[in-house]
Amino acid sequence: MRIITNTASSLTQEEGAQLGIHVIPVSVSIGGRSYRDYTDISPEEFVSLLHENEMPSSSQPSAGVILEQLKGSGEDTIMLTVADGLSGEYMTAMGIRRNLPDRHRVHIINSGTLAGPLRYMAVKAAALRSEGATTKEIVTQMMDCARSSISYVIPADLQYLRKSGRISNLTSKIGGALHLLPVLTQTRDKTRITLMTVRRTWKASVSSILSSMKEAGVDENYLISVAYADDRNLAERIRQQVRDLFPRVDNEILQLSPSLIAHGGPGCIVLQAVHK
Repeated sequence: MRIITNTASSLTQEEGAQLGIHVIPVSVSIGGRSYRDYTDISPEEFVSLLHENEMPSSSQPSAGVILEQLKGSGEDTIMLTVADGLSGEYMTAMGIRRNLPDRHRVHIINSGTLAGPLRYMAVKAAALRSEGATTKEIVTQMMDCARSSISYVIPADLQYLRKSGRISNLTSKIGGALHLLPVLTQTRDKTRITLMTVRRTWKASVSSILSSMKEAGVDENYLISVAYADDRNLAERIRQQVRDLFPRVDNEILQLSPSLIAHGGPGCIVLQAVHK
């Protein structure tokens, strides 16, 4: 059984190879050049370029690359894509699947998310495969994970999300004009990012997110991910806030891929939870 995802999961191709996961690199463009996540550029190198160049852009894996991964493998295939609405990857993959002769063996799952929960889903799918789970069982569990995930973003600079079309001009102006930290979250259908609240400090912003998680039912059956662009120390402080409020909940720190930093910008933090 083949398991496929992309680098928006914060999985490198090397990590994927060790786990038996095919990881497709997402490309990011800046300064007139295009780079593949982790293969051509690291998160640290990309942040350095952000301080020297104009706004970046990223592009989903091409149809040709997705086709190469899906066609003629001779085995069941599960592909976990970035949330539909945040990327066109899911619709592209579904279009390719419809024309495959063995499409009944190809399962495209809209993860409804990216970063931490997407990484967790891919790793869990690989673990279930190793345990002898059937394709149907794995697909069912992945769909359950997809429905359970919740995501929040605290961008230090809203212009990156505005440029990528992830937020409205109005939301961007609110944060910039008031010099506040906006807290963004996914809409209920997980296709867009919207403003949840604004706070004056990082601690207050994180507190509002953790309160929202508690109201949503996050408990010891979940994994909480703290993903950062370039400020590991900030991520560590936020992780301590998570531990203080959710002492029995598993948590982790991840660094965002270059293609995700292109949307969130330097200094951004992404807080997420997914049912295990």
